[in-house]
Amino acid sequence: QVQLVESGGGLVQAGGSLRLSCAASGRMFSSYVMGWFRQAPGKEREFVARISWRGGSTYYADSVKGRFTIFRDNAKNTVDLQMNGLKPEDTAVYYCAANQWGSRYVTDYDYWGQGTQVTVSS
Repeated sequence: QVQLVESGGGLVQAGGSLRLSCAASGRMFSSYVMGWFRQAPGKEREFVARISWRGGSTYYADSVKGRFTIFRDNAKNTVDLQMNGLKPEDTAVYYCAANQWGSRYVTDYDYWGQGTQVTVSS
């Protein structure tokens, strides 16, 4: 079992930056692939980024590539998402999630946080 708690959301102007953090409790954090997803009002939850067990591999949605960076610290049981060059279309609730194998699909993830709101004003 893994419990996930996100923080760091807020309101920012277009072009600005935010850093989201996800703190995990439970055992064997390093045995999970960690992902970030987002869900805008009226839309389905979508993949944003994921990072492998030791952080050696990262994957991004095309819409955020070059602007967002995912990090993890297995000693602290955290996974962060640095978001630069934010756009109004990045407005959404952002969720961190964990699974053991790595995927970009919502249904493949076993554990989810409660989400944190990110709002980008134009």
